[in-house]
Amino acid sequence: MSEFLLELFSEEIPAGLQGWAVKELEKLICKSLKEAGLKHGEVLTDYYGPRRLALVIRDVADKSPDISEERKGPRVGAPEKALAGFLRSAGLESIDQCEIQSNKKGEFYVAKIEKPGRAAADILGEAVREAVLHFTWPKSMRWGAGRLRWVRPLHSILCLLDGKVVPLEVEGIKSGKQTFGHRFMAPDALTIKDFADYEKKLATAFVLTHAKARQKAILEQAQKLAAKEGLELVEDEALLAEAAGLVEWPVVLMGKFDKSFLEVPPEVLTTSMKKHQKCFSLKDPKTGKLANRFLAVANLVAEDKGKAIINGNERVIRARLSDAAFFWEQDLKVPLEEMAGKLDNIIFHAKLGSQGERVERVAALAKELAPIVGAAPEEAERAAKLCKADLVSEMVGEFANLQGLMGRYYAQKQGESETVAAACEEHYRPQGPSDAIPTEPVSIAVALADKLDILTSFWHIEEKPTGSKDPFALRRAALGVVRAVLENGVGLPLSKLIETAQVNIIEQHDSFITWTPADPDQAKEDLLAFFADRLKVYLKDKGARHDLIDAVFSLDGQDDLLMIVRRVEALGVFLETDDGANLLAGIRRAVNILRIEEKKDKRSFVDVQPEEKRLQQKEEKQLFAAIAKMDKATGKALAKEDFAAAMKALAALRRPVDDFFDKVTVNDKDEKLRTNRLALLAQIRSATTKIADFSKIEG
Repeated sequence: MSEFLLELFSEEIPAGLQGWAVKELEKLICKSLKEAGLKHGEVLTDYYGPRRLALVIRDVADKSPDISEERKGPRVGAPEKALAGFLRSAGLESIDQCEIQSNKKGEFYVAKIEKPGRAAADILGEAVREAVLHFTWPKSMRWGAGRLRWVRPLHSILCLLDGKVVPLEVEGIKSGKQTFGHRFMAPDALTIKDFADYEKKLATAFVLTHAKARQKAILEQAQKLAAKEGLELVEDEALLAEAAGLVEWPVVLMGKFDKSFLEVPPEVLTTSMKKHQKCFSLKDPKTGKLANRFLAVANLVAEDKGKAIINGNERVIRARLSDAAFFWEQDLKVPLEEMAGKLDNIIFHAKLGSQGERVERVAALAKELAPIVGAAPEEAERAAKLCKADLVSEMVGEFANLQGLMGRYYAQKQGESETVAAACEEHYRPQGPSDAIPTEPVSIAVALADKLDILTSFWHIEEKPTGSKDPFALRRAALGVVRAVLENGVGLPLSKLIETAQVNIIEQHDSFITWTPADPDQAKEDLLAFFADRLKVYLKDKGARHDLIDAVFSLDGQDDLLMIVRRVEALGVFLETDDGANLLAGIRRAVNILRIEEKKDKRSFVDVQPEEKRLQQKEEKQLFAAIAKMDKATGKALAKEDFAAAMKALAALRRPVDDFFDKVTVNDKDEKLRTNRLALLAQIRSATTKIADFSKIEG
């Protein structure tokens, strides 16, 4: 078994592409090795940086296995064209090289193909060459007259198998044993023996090859520098990963900016320094407020201990923060209502009108939602009318990720209530599975209205997600509704709210549109099914049984997500008991008998009522009485949304059902008795279907 080392050395690769690229490289090469039958062990892919992508493959077999196979060909006497095609596919020159075998259908040719295994170096060389030539970067460039396209000019290929060069050439670049150290501190070529030698020599040449090692070095230096000044690092994993992708030998330096900039919201300062200079922010641990300090990550050990680097960063950051302060001051001069008025000039969608019109719909829906979630209707409507206003602000124009947050700041500055201000920020939540949900009633109302409007709108114009495509993030919006409803314990009549949203859209646009909108009833049905799918995804992630979800969703009129979940939970608890498990078996037996007999009789027993006078055996009389009692009890429990009580009432049916099937023959010779007993089973089916479709539950 051998060790394979590959390094592709180039000009600087964008930080955000490095980790993705080395994984893509691994996928392409390993696919080629698998196709060639060359076995190998672990693949290491954490060795990448600004100027290099490297991977290591452990325990590479010396060669691929020999292959011996028989390939069946055409019949003896087949046309010449068929024989010629078979010979080409089998790699043979003459039909005489084939054997003749026979079966019941006659005689046919068989080619015995022997393929000797290939050396690992040959397979790896081809795999690397093909991977480099067919690598697809999101953005790439071509230089010279060749056909190689790479993210930046490729300079060298280090390719070793057990210390020996794997020969290959890509557009004039030949593989070898050499790589290069740090661009400034150790630019000379390094001759490499193996992976251990690779790491050791590059470390002495001021290159930390392991991406995580560079991140660790930056974090440790940053925390040490911050602690020295009595400050605390504002940690940012995304920025840490990006900074590690910009340097080969990280050196963290501290700079400062004028205290007057601290009058600007801290998120603005942090975002500006991160976006423009990839600098970390610092805060005072005693107050939790931002400090007028920052940390920059240099790529070398400077002779002046970084003074010039810090001075340069301070000049740039001063200019950037001055821009941010200017945006802040200018935005404060414009009331949010005036900003909101400008939304009429921004097209949301060609078929759905402007952002201003969308805000009107959201406000109307938020006002209707408010009582349901415990919010004041006027506050919910006010918050909804202002929630998108900051989209036209100077600050959000510069830093789009601050939308919502800036709306909150501007609302606070102009004297809006804290609940309205909070809703301006929180109505976007949740924006992902790990994002927090809004918890204040006004914020919940506006967030739900925003998401329900966008979902209903796109269903109205038949722009729904298809396959993996979801350009308007509608799956995320639906999952946001699911999370906001369930995690806040809000009962929500989805059907009614979707209908209200549809009316709002139709009243705004359908009088003058030139295209045909979706049928409202069909659109509502499809959207409810979409919510059902998102709820299934959410519940499955929480460990809920998929069959219980299907059993509850199969019932008519299930549009209250919270009630659906509570019903699923109560059903799950019930089925874990002996009564639940045994009753499930009895119900399924009843349903199966009914299905068979209804098919045989070509009729349904749904509306057939059992006649009490025809109940002969005590077991069927007891079952008849138990069904009536259970049906009444579950009806009351479901009306109160007390699903635990409904399950308790259902449990009382277990013994009568067991006794019935033990003692009573359903398919009696007397047709009237048979019909009466089948009608009794139909009552079991109808009564239990009010709780769940038990036929969909796995036994």
